[in-house]
Amino acid sequence: MAEQQLSDLIPRFDLRGMDLQLGRMRHALQALGSPCGDIPAIQVAGTNGKGSIASFLSAALQQAGLRSGVTTSPHLVSWCERIAIDGIPISEGHLRQLLIAQQELYAEHQLTPFEQLVTAALAHFHAEAVELLVLEVGLGGRLDATTAHPKRPVIAMASIGLDHCEHLGSTLTAIAAEKAAVITPGARVISADQPAPVRAVLEQTCSANNADLQWVDPLPTDWTLGLAGDWQRRNAAVARGALQALRPLGWNLDETTIRAGFAEARWSGRLQTVTWQGHPLLLDGAHNPPAAQQLALERQRWQGHAQGVVWILGIQAHKQALEMLQLLLQPQDQAWIVPVANHRSWTREALLQARPNWSDQLCKATSPEDALKRIEETRDWPQPMPVLAGSLYLIGDLLEHGLVQAE
Repeated sequence: MAEQQLSDLIPRFDLRGMDLQLGRMRHALQALGSPCGDIPAIQVAGTNGKGSIASFLSAALQQAGLRSGVTTSPHLVSWCERIAIDGIPISEGHLRQLLIAQQELYAEHQLTPFEQLVTAALAHFHAEAVELLVLEVGLGGRLDATTAHPKRPVIAMASIGLDHCEHLGSTLTAIAAEKAAVITPGARVISADQPAPVRAVLEQTCSANNADLQWVDPLPTDWTLGLAGDWQRRNAAVARGALQALRPLGWNLDETTIRAGFAEARWSGRLQTVTWQGHPLLLDGAHNPPAAQQLALERQRWQGHAQGVVWILGIQAHKQALEMLQLLLQPQDQAWIVPVANHRSWTREALLQARPNWSDQLCKATSPEDALKRIEETRDWPQPMPVLAGSLYLIGDLLEHGLVQAE
């Protein structure tokens, strides 16, 4: 896999720890000649839904024939997924060449792995003469590497909720301030409805920057979307608003083009149905309480959900697992708790120490595959299909090892 093949050039993120800073990234880009410095970008910020919004944007821009460079994070299997032009990820060989060529720059400016990848992406996009950028924020916004790009006239704001509290703050107001800091003077900001504290921060920040804030409603059901889940109508509405905000810049995407693009959007690991040993399995990357709440609402649409859902959950140790399970777990449900490979994870024992009343519902397995085998051995295959969630890294590991097949 490309991740393993590039491990000699991209160090593991956890080896350095979180080191958010904008100055070194700006200096590094200047030293590189400011690649894509004059290319407008739609910057996608927020907590949940950023990748989906970027996917909708990319698909619509492809439909319109506009050459676009898109950065996303995290990836599921390959580092190359993070850097794409017109929906086609950079090749492992080309990414390796870029990383090797920029090693001295990385060392001189002490760039983090994420900053190295964004720098490589911008150099790649510059060499390939893209017309427009879509830059997904990695974490926060104020000090994120994508914010070093100087031309961000459109901000697509995804849902903002509690996540990465250890780095961004413990309140919605604090987190919203970090994310709203991406808003530049005169920018056009597109957002669906937000919690009241978030709404207040966005309105204040836009007012202070003379930025235009547009609130959008979820798209109606007559829109066909390539991504499953009722909440995707909200994400698609933000993407549509961002595309319409390009009109003053000279790009006028008509409604027919946008609709056609959104219908073709794809984003792995988000309410994705796959098969394991011929059995259906639903994958979703929900990894924080707001995303768990959306998944809990989505279950109401599943046939047979009232009889119980079987969950396979791998949740990193720094995540709010108790709050997530409180939202997901109904009395008739069963949840297999599994570790996230190469990450400190919540265990069944730790969860029961805090919630002993879950003892009859929580089961322990050594891996997702172990959980799936034990589900198959002990009962008829569940209806609705089992749901694997809690971490995108968990899903990525499953896909990387070829344990499931996409439908």
